[in-house]
Amino acid sequence: MELKNKIYKALENVNDPELHKNLIELDMIGDVIVEGNKVAVNLTLTTMACPLKSTMSDDIKKEVGSIEGINEVEVIFGEMSKEQKEKLVEKLHRKQEKKEPFKDTKVIAIGSGKGGVGKSTVSANLAVTLSKMGYKVGLIDADILGYSIPQIMGIKGIKPMTIDEGVILPVEKSGVKIMSMGNLVDSEQALIWRGPILGRILEQFFNDVYWGELDYMLIDLPPGTGDVPLSLMQKLPDAEILIVTTPQITAATVAKRLGLMAEKTNSKIIGLIENMSYFICNNCEEKHYIFGKEEGKQLADELNTDFLGEIPLVTAIREDSDKGVPSVTDTEAHIEDNYKIIAKNLMKKLGNN
Repeated sequence: MELKNKIYKALENVNDPELHKNLIELDMIGDVIVEGNKVAVNLTLTTMACPLKSTMSDDIKKEVGSIEGINEVEVIFGEMSKEQKEKLVEKLHRKQEKKEPFKDTKVIAIGSGKGGVGKSTVSANLAVTLSKMGYKVGLIDADILGYSIPQIMGIKGIKPMTIDEGVILPVEKSGVKIMSMGNLVDSEQALIWRGPILGRILEQFFNDVYWGELDYMLIDLPPGTGDVPLSLMQKLPDAEILIVTTPQITAATVAKRLGLMAEKTNSKIIGLIENMSYFICNNCEEKHYIFGKEEGKQLADELNTDFLGEIPLVTAIREDSDKGVPSVTDTEAHIEDNYKIIAKNLMKKLGNN
């Protein structure tokens, strides 16, 4: 009996890679059979198609195999019954989360006045940067009709797992938990929905996705001041707005409308990022301000918010997005330092020095 207790204690060190809780806490361990120096551990999965079951098996063998006197560990896979899945869903769903989504998480909604300013690319790379800094980060692609996060993050075509149709598990990439309509529908499917439907989808993303513990939730808004940004500001009144613009006067003027809408809905604008600020010539290594200069800083002053930083116009960023690689993980893109500056300025603004 003492050996079995040691085994169960060791299994507390093994987490489900998607739920980020240990197997004992999740009631995923069935019988443990000990015969001499051999141990068989029954692991009950939410689905036999679990793509990470080999990872859990290896972790179980490592932890249990490290116990003195055990020479061989076998993992036997089984699938949860309907009742077990329902119990797990009930455990994962906390009622207060449905009433107050992201109650203990800082929510940052990233918006722009118009499309084409690289807002989604900024959202993805900022999320990865925060994750690399050690924070637990989620990313919601709230541009339901014009989603692009799956392409940028390299998760196109990957479907999120579900548990008994009650809990959706977000797709994880580069340490970021991600949810996008692009991972739920066929990539070529045209979506034509009205505002109320889009609002209900967002509610599902908030309440029916198991996000676990997060420090930051970044929400990539659709461009402009339409139904979705307005609905989100109403559903998440504590969310702070981060504006992305480019140096053109027209882009900054349109971005200002988003800032004014945020003010009217009593949403706080936490700062502004200028994308495509300048281009560095390979031959002369000088900064060329192709689209104008310092319009972002001027707009930040007009909106009485902080200018958090600028991102250059770099060919590698476009190439990385086409390949599904966040550019902050590509050393040849040379933009990781730009995002670190932005992230540190953001943390300072939030009081996390």
